[in-house]
Amino acid sequence: LYTIYLIRSGQLDKAPAAIARRYSDFERLNRRLRGRFGCDMAGVAFPRKRLRRNFTAETIAKRSRAFEQFLSHLHSIAEIRRSPEFLEFFFLQDLRAAQRLTCTGMYREALATWANAYHLQDRLGVCGSGRFLLTLAGLVVCHQELDQLGEAHGCCEQALQLLEAQDSHPLLGPFLQAHVHLAWKVGKDKRQSEARLQGLQEAGVPLQQQPSLKECLIKEPLE
Repeated sequence: LYTIYLIRSGQLDKAPAAIARRYSDFERLNRRLRGRFGCDMAGVAFPRKRLRRNFTAETIAKRSRAFEQFLSHLHSIAEIRRSPEFLEFFFLQDLRAAQRLTCTGMYREALATWANAYHLQDRLGVCGSGRFLLTLAGLVVCHQELDQLGEAHGCCEQALQLLEAQDSHPLLGPFLQAHVHLAWKVGKDKRQSEARLQGLQEAGVPLQQQPSLKECLIKEPLE
């Protein structure tokens, strides 16, 4: 098992995001990328699996450095570092685990996993994606279930900033409804969200039939 830390470059990162991956995970990433980006991957070296002495400290140290070089090389290729295959290698496992924990009511454990997925996506610079909005939904739900209403409200506000120009996004209504409820609970201004909800209703969006953020999390397929 190899642990990878993602940090912000050029500054002291006090809260690096971390993932643990097996050789088979790297192998799967390599295979998927070569299948899609054959030409770009031609010059990328992948650490070979040795049949003997696989678990000596020397072998693990050498392979760790080789995997670091492998990921750095991938990240240097713009088309690859923006691809779903590369990005999801870092955070899809966390999202799946967080979703399972949330569905089973283990909110404290789920919160830590959603938070790590948040930091991973932040370090990778993909804070405008649908996966990131789902992560914010997970944070809102878990903070709310743990009675951390200020934190839940803050995550809602961040999501609504990202959804400012996306009136047709399926998570907009659930985030707005959660924000109105949380703003009322913590004594914050909710008029802008109420006005936006009214605008959606006037546009024919059936708000009463929309799922809650928690229901969205449960139903979201994370393939």
